Amino acid sequence: MVNVKLKTMFCLRHFLVLSLALNVSLILKMLCVGEQDNNWCCLQKRGHNHLIHKARLAASAVVNSTRADHGSARDRVINLDHGDPTMYEGFWRRMGEKTTLVIPGWQSMSYFSDGATSICWFMEREFEKEVLRLHRVVGNAVTEGRHVVVGTGSSQLILAALYALSSPHAAQPISVVSAAPFYSSYPLMVDYQKSGLHKWDGDAESFDKDGPYIELVTSPNNPDGYTRRSVVNRSQGILVHDLAYYWPQYTPISSPSDHDLTLFTVSKSTGHAGMRIGEVAKKMTKFIELATIGVSKDSQLRAAKVLKTVSDSCEQENFQDGESFFEYSFKIMAQRWKLLREAVEGGGLFSLPQFSPAFCTFFDQVTEPQPGFAWMRCEGDIEDCESFLRGHKILTRSGKQFGASPKYVRISMLDTDENFSHFIDRLYAIQQ
Repeated sequence: MVNVKLKTMFCLRHFLVLSLALNVSLILKMLCVGEQDNNWCCLQKRGHNHLIHKARLAASAVVNSTRADHGSARDRVINLDHGDPTMYEGFWRRMGEKTTLVIPGWQSMSYFSDGATSICWFMEREFEKEVLRLHRVVGNAVTEGRHVVVGTGSSQLILAALYALSSPHAAQPISVVSAAPFYSSYPLMVDYQKSGLHKWDGDAESFDKDGPYIELVTSPNNPDGYTRRSVVNRSQGILVHDLAYYWPQYTPISSPSDHDLTLFTVSKSTGHAGMRIGEVAKKMTKFIELATIGVSKDSQLRAAKVLKTVSDSCEQENFQDGESFFEYSFKIMAQRWKLLREAVEGGGLFSLPQFSPAFCTFFDQVTEPQPGFAWMRCEGDIEDCESFLRGHKILTRSGKQFGASPKYVRISMLDTDENFSHFIDRLYAIQQ
């Protein structure tokens, strides 16, 4: 009975969710909710070694200071637990007035967006336009025939997706799984509301229950940076692809994503984590309506301005402010990973993942993955890497929170130049 109802409830073929944190969710071709003759539920429209102890960071991002790890620097707590993308500040300072936005007090007073014709009635048209444009420029997502829905943060989008994909008539909550190491917030988000619709069921690799399930596929994966595919692969499964880091500064763009349901996040793309936005379709729109009665118009307008600047920097041949946003951020990430590998390989106390280069269609050349997080392992007798590093005043996130061994930690590569510089020095000091 449950199986029949679910099969009737979801006609899910191509469903793309874009979470731009700005979190924007693009819903691909179709998600049918309820009766099949309800056109509103069909989302298909008809008609993105110690030899270098004093080395510098990338040119424009360098902090011009000596990296001696003594005095106050030695007492400094280096917090690399969160993925706060402050490394992009230099680029946006250089943009100056390009992203400045003045909003008159009378503007956007209504709950509804002016001239809104999409499923997401509270989404600003300019925001939708710039979201679709950025994906076309980068080439990391198919945009034709998609609906865009805006939400407040990727967490809300995931909850909205789970709400939309769960059957209210099922005898038991639908299982939600993800292959370990999985994003540490997945278990918390899935079970946060103690919903009778869905429940967290752990590592997808060990999932062996019959019946419907939802698998969260993160690629490039947070925390380890590897490209991921689904692992359960059963007929009653529904896949949600979280592609928050599928941007050219982090990984080669091999082709536009064209999965059933995909989430992107602009906070990791542009570094604007303070603007919270996201996307999906009608039932997800309803979830967001019930939760927050829409999404801030001011955030959407600011987001549109930022996204326009990113696309302009890529498309305009004579961009007056130098390299494009993605060229700028790619160089910083490449330099940071170079410095981290040199620090780790020179000591032997830690180890890092190795990645295979691939052709990137955006840069039109072979590039190597350089994730926004480093999945570092403590070697030898160190069993709890997070506690070990905390003893040296480096705050990280333990592998246990990702369903993995405590010998691993996740380290943010996106913090300020100053913090990252102190971190590299601290690693050298630990291994001396």
